[in-house]
Amino acid sequence: MLSRVREQVLPALERQGQIRAWIVDDTGFPKKGKHSVGVARQYCGQLGKQDNCQVAVSLSVATEQASLPVAYQLYLPEGWANDPDRRAKAGVPEDVIFRTKPEIALAQIRAALEAGVSRGVVLADAGYGNDTAFRTGLTKVGLTYVVGVQSSIRLWSPGTQPLPPKPWSGRGPRPRAFGGRLNMRRSQPRNWRKRCPRTPGTWLLGARAPRRRLPHALPPCGFGRPIATTGAPSPTLRNGS
Repeated sequence: MLSRVREQVLPALERQGQIRAWIVDDTGFPKKGKHSVGVARQYCGQLGKQDNCQVAVSLSVATEQASLPVAYQLYLPEGWANDPDRRAKAGVPEDVIFRTKPEIALAQIRAALEAGVSRGVVLADAGYGNDTAFRTGLTKVGLTYVVGVQSSIRLWSPGTQPLPPKPWSGRGPRPRAFGGRLNMRRSQPRNWRKRCPRTPGTWLLGARAPRRRLPHALPPCGFGRPIATTGAPSPTLRNGS
């Protein structure tokens, strides 16, 4: 049904302006019972907390004037996917298997590309941005993205990778890979001008870390909310330039 809606509505939408963004999100539907397909105790955006609900992953395209959902799929938690009795009672098709929300979103994005939907910058919150496979998948299909990430996420410059862990002595915790990490906790936003101009800014990373710039998107105005990164950092800069 959504494909038919897309075929009829998208041309009218694009006459008003170019597609600017592909928006990935999920929506929670609070539930009281336990028999609705996919219902489980999980995070519900409507309630702002974990509770009994269903969750659907969606992909919408947006111009500067309007937006249109082009994909919508119910998320089936692993507990449901691996429970034959619940699946049988609810009539869940055999070909529906467990997939994470980022995996569902990436499949929706690939389907939209195959359908010829005009490309836009992919926008998503940290629930998707933290997933390395999701970000890598976007890069592989040639899409630019602006996603939320947690401050603990690890980033490496192009062509570099973490050092291998030291051999384990057999005592204590196993050594972890280390080296080259860009610590987002030490990141300081740069290029903040008066009146918050709507121009690309950069991250100046850490006084103790190598000085590198990392592209980011400026919010309309103000500081105090997470800034989403848009890709890998550029080569090391010197003298704060």
